[in-house]
Amino acid sequence: MSDTQPPVASPPPPNPEDLMAALFVNLVMQQTQMALMLLGRVAHPETGQTVQDVEGARMLIDQLEMLEVKTRGNLTEPEAKLLKQNLMALHMAFVEAVEGEGSAPSASPTPAPSSTPASPAPAADAPTATPDTESRKKFSKKY
Repeated sequence: MSDTQPPVASPPPPNPEDLMAALFVNLVMQQTQMALMLLGRVAHPETGQTVQDVEGARMLIDQLEMLEVKTRGNLTEPEAKLLKQNLMALHMAFVEAVEGEGSAPSASPTPAPSSTPASPAPAADAPTATPDTESRKKFSKKY
């Protein structure tokens, strides 16, 4: 009879606030990882290759921004800090991805205008002679 142990008490059910906090952190981290994957920062888990979908990443970043606005004043300090830090990291990654994406296409439109007699002129006019990149900048979100 000395081998019998008293029944082990099951752990208490999780506190609903702790459960919601864990779910919130999971949501923020999941959205952040997906956005980083779409920005080419994290390899795709199945293929191991990087994917770049700036528009998809922008949607995920916008969702996190919406979450930040809608939950303002209702988050604990660690939750708000986590959300803010992830958004800042995503904004930086987004800008780098857009600049990296914009550098390759902007190199091809500059030779497209046929001004071969003045070869230094396209380099001097590059910032102003790229209406495509200017219009793209107008529609890209500034972080």
